[in-house]
Amino acid sequence: MTNYYDEIPCLDLEDFTSGIPEKKWNFSQELGQAYQEIGFATIKNHSLNNELIEKLYGAVQNFFSLPDDIKLQYEKMEALGERGYVGKGKEKAKGRKTGDLKEFYHVGQEVIGDDQLKAKYSPNIWPKEVIEFEKISLEVYRTLEGIGNQILRAVALFLNLEEDYFDCKVKNGNSILRAIHYFPLIGEVENDAVRAAEHCDINLITLLMGASAEGLEVLRKDGTWIPLNAKPGQLIVNVGDMLSRLTNNRLRSTVHRVSNPPMEKRGVSRYSIPFFMHPCPDVDLSCLQNCIDSDHPQIYNAITAEQFLEERLVENGLKV
Repeated sequence: MTNYYDEIPCLDLEDFTSGIPEKKWNFSQELGQAYQEIGFATIKNHSLNNELIEKLYGAVQNFFSLPDDIKLQYEKMEALGERGYVGKGKEKAKGRKTGDLKEFYHVGQEVIGDDQLKAKYSPNIWPKEVIEFEKISLEVYRTLEGIGNQILRAVALFLNLEEDYFDCKVKNGNSILRAIHYFPLIGEVENDAVRAAEHCDINLITLLMGASAEGLEVLRKDGTWIPLNAKPGQLIVNVGDMLSRLTNNRLRSTVHRVSNPPMEKRGVSRYSIPFFMHPCPDVDLSCLQNCIDSDHPQIYNAITAEQFLEERLVENGLKV
């Protein structure tokens, strides 16, 4: 029976990390149920503290307050949108011709040691005008990566896989920390432009710190849009297309959007910082065999994470 959530369920990550088998199992089952029904959950009692979040948001706001000509110095064509700044209206949701009303900054994986993946990734680009941006971004990146590992371990248990199934697939993965500025909307908005048109995320899972303003909405199975606003101390964690593909759509990558604010709030910026957790580029995204049966035939053909990402970046207008 479908559970039409009126609000996204909130789970306590300490239940999973407590060392108490019953709590750990219950967490994995509740998370998996939420991911089957709506694809989203909020998580409390994780390791990302409010002080670090506030520092990162401060650095992000300092960068986006810079003049456009300075920000554009950090938009490097050779990085193809994978690192550094991406200007206003450049990204389009899949299937749309109108760009989103936002600008953003990408921080990617920094491989430590001799892993050959180091040669696959572009180097990060750091704004010299905001000295603290690099240190804080990398600290948040590593923290969210660790939390994401725990979430994927819970997902693995729900799917009756070994708990560490995803560990080697995401170690030094192609994950992205994206700092987003939804700039003030002054005057008429062009055509059907919105802050973020309805879309699904590309990656395995997304971890999102609470945004600076309302606007995030999730499309429920019955076609109802419901608002999603994380409370202080909570992370929003949702399924992306890669995980949905791996599980033969057992876990849902759910359509969501960021709507334009009411007229009285259109002059105010909105900031948001999602962490898109990706596997390593050569990971096979073929459907898991234990998610295929006579009632659930295989939906997708084999593809690597790198191939899938390339396809979606072209569809989103970030690559040609």
